[in-house]
Amino acid sequence: MPEVKILEEVCKGCGLCCDDVCPVDILILSPDTINSSGYHPTVVTDMKKCIGCGYCYMICPEPAIEVYK
Repeated sequence: MPEVKILEEVCKGCGLCCDDVCPVDILILSPDTINSSGYHPTVVTDMKKCIGCGYCYMICPEPAIEVYK
């Protein structure tokens, strides 16, 4: 089962991975979480829907996303 891991402390909340990149639309900026740098990091809403495509990993300008297949 594929898995996306968001490194919350590295994420700068740019939202690139949330903007129509994920084909199953499971990534959002957390409205409730703020990391130590003051950013709202990306969160996965439903890991079961992840297909492991890696698009989120490829578009992330920081090393904040890891995809495991």
